[in-house]
Amino acid sequence: MSTKQEKEFLKNYNIHDYDVPLTSVDIVIFSIRNEQVNVLIFKRNDFPYKDNWAIPGGFINIKRDKNIEQTALRKLKEKTGYTAPYLEQLGATGNNKRDPRGWSVTVTYFALVNAEEVELDEDTLWCPLDNDGHITQSKLAFDHSELIKEAFQRLRSKAQYTTIALHVLPEKFTLSELQKCFEIILGGKLNKSGFRRRITKGNVVEEIKGESKQTTTRMAQLYRKSGNEELHFYMREIYAR
Repeated sequence: MSTKQEKEFLKNYNIHDYDVPLTSVDIVIFSIRNEQVNVLIFKRNDFPYKDNWAIPGGFINIKRDKNIEQTALRKLKEKTGYTAPYLEQLGATGNNKRDPRGWSVTVTYFALVNAEEVELDEDTLWCPLDNDGHITQSKLAFDHSELIKEAFQRLRSKAQYTTIALHVLPEKFTLSELQKCFEIILGGKLNKSGFRRRITKGNVVEEIKGESKQTTTRMAQLYRKSGNEELHFYMREIYAR
């Protein structure tokens, strides 16, 4: 086909000659509160599932969003007033049952944030998960409970071999606080000396000279993330017991 013919074809092509599924982005936002992994949910204001709880998300705006990640970042900002330091695409799912409005496809992302930096309103709350990633809140709208469980399994897997847990901490933290975050995500205890050796050798954190924090037993050195904002990957997994 010549370039001229292709241009003519595209000029007259109507996307609505074919069925187009509803296409959205949903975001599973994790943090750690009260020594549990929590997920952010909000109460829906519109039908379907009006007044039910759901994870943040919405439809792609083809006039504003250049790609799917821009949709995710926009919806995250709209729902929380926050730009997450870590956002990862989990995958896509679609069928004719997940949305009563019709055939629906959603691309799921998950984010990891410090809960203290997220703005909540009366229709938004943090909900704890059990050790298997099940939400303790009553059934959520659509298939959001399943999306949360899938995202939790990805989070737990990545915590085995990356420094992903750094993203739930405040700017300054102790190594014990960092280890505790890993243990909460992984669902088990870590060897203290082995964990610290791996963290310090990875050069992903740095001491804050002259700054410490009073713990229940002693003064503990404060750290912060190093200048490298990328995830650090380990050659071997961290095992919780």
